[in-house]
Amino acid sequence: MVEARAEEEAQEREIGKLHFGMAEETRVIAITSGKGGVGKTNLAVNLAVGLQRAGQRVMLIDADIGMANVNLLMGAVTNRSLIELLNDGVELEDVIEDGAAGVKYISGVAGVEATLNLNRAEQRKLHRKLGRCSEMADVIIIDTGAGLNRNVIEFILAAEEVLLITTPEPTSLADAYAVIKAYSTYTDRRNIKLVVNRIREEEEFEDVADKLNQTTKKFLGVTVESLGYIYEDKAVREAVLRQEPFIVANEQSPASRCIMELVNGLLRGERMNSVSKGWRGFLDRLFGY
Repeated sequence: MVEARAEEEAQEREIGKLHFGMAEETRVIAITSGKGGVGKTNLAVNLAVGLQRAGQRVMLIDADIGMANVNLLMGAVTNRSLIELLNDGVELEDVIEDGAAGVKYISGVAGVEATLNLNRAEQRKLHRKLGRCSEMADVIIIDTGAGLNRNVIEFILAAEEVLLITTPEPTSLADAYAVIKAYSTYTDRRNIKLVVNRIREEEEFEDVADKLNQTTKKFLGVTVESLGYIYEDKAVREAVLRQEPFIVANEQSPASRCIMELVNGLLRGERMNSVSKGWRGFLDRLFGY
């Protein structure tokens, strides 16, 4: 029991030591959520494409062990996965795939135990092999798993920037709060930014952000910066069915224009401008959709 506790404490001290970018100029952005089904991977994929179109070299890493689906949204069948880097003889170039708009990505692996925890030797091996990602990218995006298992915490603590995606539903907000609470337990850094998905009006985004921040400020003493929002948009569902990024399938859709505003916020630090939903938005409001 004593030895087991000593090992556990050693691991806790090492939490957040796993790095994916070695070059100082490379930005590392982890995208996470408190629960599945809120659009985390869709945000990761479309944000990667948007950043690539804005002139950045982007590497997208699917670190959602057990529920990996970046390759599905890229419309590709992948040959190798992230977890194969743990095998001797498999190097970084062997697992990199070419995705939409020139985005390079590393697929995760689906169908394994979602709470798989890497031991320190495995983490060191990934550290060594993934280190060269920064030679190939200006921005590295990590699509983490949902929830609070140890791997997710490792990824978000190691990243310089974290995007936390939620929806307006109360259960999603409660889970987002849980992520912020767990994150603030391990670090004093304030580098989480909020993205609210599936809103119907811009005012809904403001209400969600205010409600979450009132709670985090009261109980945790922290506030979370809001990066922006993505509209509920039929074009997103249609693109998912076609297995392609919605920003590629319909770049003028409200959701796609939201993505480009988020890109602008990340690259220039500017507040997200209002995104009009145009004629479709008018019809949605008129007929109550």
